[in-house]
Amino acid sequence: MPPRISLGALRPLSSRPATATWVRISSRRRFASSSAEAPEVYDVVCVGGGPAGLSLLAGLKASPMTSGLKVALIEGQDLQKNRLQKDASLESFSNRCSSLTPASVKNLQEIGAWPHVNLPRVQPYQEMQVWDGITGARISFDWDTAKPLLSPRNPSRPTTIAYMIENVNTTSMLLSRLEELGGVDFYTSTKVDSIDLGTDTDKVDFSSWPILTLSSGKTLAARLLVGADGANSPVRTFAGIESRGFDYNRHGVVASLKIEGAGWGGPDHKIAYQRFLPTGPIAMLPLPGNMSTLVWSTTPERAAKLKSLSPNDFLATVNAGFRLSPTDLEYLHTLPSGQEDEVAWREKHTPVDSRAIPMRVTSVQPGTVASFPLRMRHADTYTGERIALVGDAAHTIHPLAGQGLNQGQGDAAALVRTISHAVQTGQDIGSTLALESYNSERYAENNAMLGVCDKLHRLYSVESGPLVGLRSLGLRAVDAMGPLKGFFMSKAAGGT
Repeated sequence: MPPRISLGALRPLSSRPATATWVRISSRRRFASSSAEAPEVYDVVCVGGGPAGLSLLAGLKASPMTSGLKVALIEGQDLQKNRLQKDASLESFSNRCSSLTPASVKNLQEIGAWPHVNLPRVQPYQEMQVWDGITGARISFDWDTAKPLLSPRNPSRPTTIAYMIENVNTTSMLLSRLEELGGVDFYTSTKVDSIDLGTDTDKVDFSSWPILTLSSGKTLAARLLVGADGANSPVRTFAGIESRGFDYNRHGVVASLKIEGAGWGGPDHKIAYQRFLPTGPIAMLPLPGNMSTLVWSTTPERAAKLKSLSPNDFLATVNAGFRLSPTDLEYLHTLPSGQEDEVAWREKHTPVDSRAIPMRVTSVQPGTVASFPLRMRHADTYTGERIALVGDAAHTIHPLAGQGLNQGQGDAAALVRTISHAVQTGQDIGSTLALESYNSERYAENNAMLGVCDKLHRLYSVESGPLVGLRSLGLRAVDAMGPLKGFFMSKAAGGT
C-alpha cells in the first residue's frame, strides 16, 4: 500500500488546533474522496469575482514570491459578459460607481492593473464641499486649503482627493491584468453547491481542508479558501464566523445624471458635493464631461417615491435636494406628482449661493434610477483555519464616506502581503497562525472606519436640539484648522 500523504505537512502547520468554527453548522458533514473523485488541489481558492477578489488574485500573481501558487476563482456570473466595452460612449455611465482613494489607485498600479483601466471614463476630483442641511455649516476639502503637514515619506502635496470610477471599469481592468499574468483557473458561471471539510483517505489527508463542490460537479480542495463572496458570504457561513450589525432602515438611491456644464471648477478642477439631511446625505459626484453620479441615502418610503417619479419631477426633486429646506423636501415627497412646478415656485423664495452647490441636473440617463438597502455588518474575525474573508464578506459600511470599495482593496493588498510572508518563511499559508497578521492589521482599521461612518450618520440624523448647534460648531472649527483638516483628508485618502 502506498504511503498516505498529509498535504498539510508540505508546509509547517499552526500549532493551534482546528476549532468548531470549521464545522458546517447545517450538516457537520465531511467530504470523503475516492481515487475516482479526488478533488483538484489548489493553494488558494477565491469565491467571488468582484473587485476585492480579483485584486487579491492579481496581487498574488504579480508578486514573484506568490506567482507560483496554484489559484482558482469561482464566480456565479459570466464575467466576460459584464466587462466594460472599450468603445463605450462617454454620454452613458453605469449607476454603480465608486470613489477610489489615491492609496487604492497606488495598489492597483503596483499590481500592474491600472494600465488596463479605461482612463477616459475615470474622473479625478480635487475638492469636496460638505454641509449641514439644517444649519448650513460647511467644510471644504481640498489640499490647497487643508495645508497638510508634509513628511519625509510624502514630501509633495497631493492634488487629487479621489477618483470616480464605474465598478465595471474596475473589474474589467483587473480581469485584463489577470489574463495578462495567466496562471488562474477560472470557474465562471459556476456556483458553489456545498463546502465541506475533507477527510483522510488511504492516499491523501484532507482532514482540515475545505472541499468545494461546484454546480458543474467538479470538486476543489483549498489550502486557503478566500471568501470574497459578498455580505451573505457562504464561505463565512461555512467557517461559522458570525457577522454582527444592523440595518439602517435607509436605502441608497443612485442614478446617472447630466448637469448644465462641466462644473463650477471647470474641466480641470472637479468638485464633489454632499449635503447632510435628517433622512440621510445626498451626494453628487463628478464623472467625465458634464456627467455626474447621484447617491441619495433616504428612507425606504422616499426612495420608492423617487423611483416612481417622472423624469422631470425626479430631476426637480434632485435639484431641490441641494437647494431647498428639509421641510420643503418633506412636502415634496408627499406629492404624487407635480414636483417640477412646485420646486420652481419654491426656489423663487429660497436664496442660495449657486456656486456653493452643484450645477443643475438637466437629464437623467434612462434605466439608471435604482436603490439598495443600507446596512452595517462586521464579521467577528476575518480568518479561521484555512479561511480568510475580504471585502463585503468581512464588512459592509454606510456609503456616506465612499469607503466600501477602498476597504476591500485594502483587505486584498494586506492578504497578499500576509500570504507572501508565509511563503517566504515556509509557513502553511492556510494556518491560523500564518493568517493572524492579516486579521490584526485589517480588523482594527476597518472597525474604526465603520464606527466613524455610523456615528456621522447618527449625528446628522438629529433634526433639533443642542446637538445640531454643536455639530455645526465642530464642522466650522475643523474647516478653519488647516492641519487638522489635512490630517482627516490624509486618513480618508488611505494615508498613515
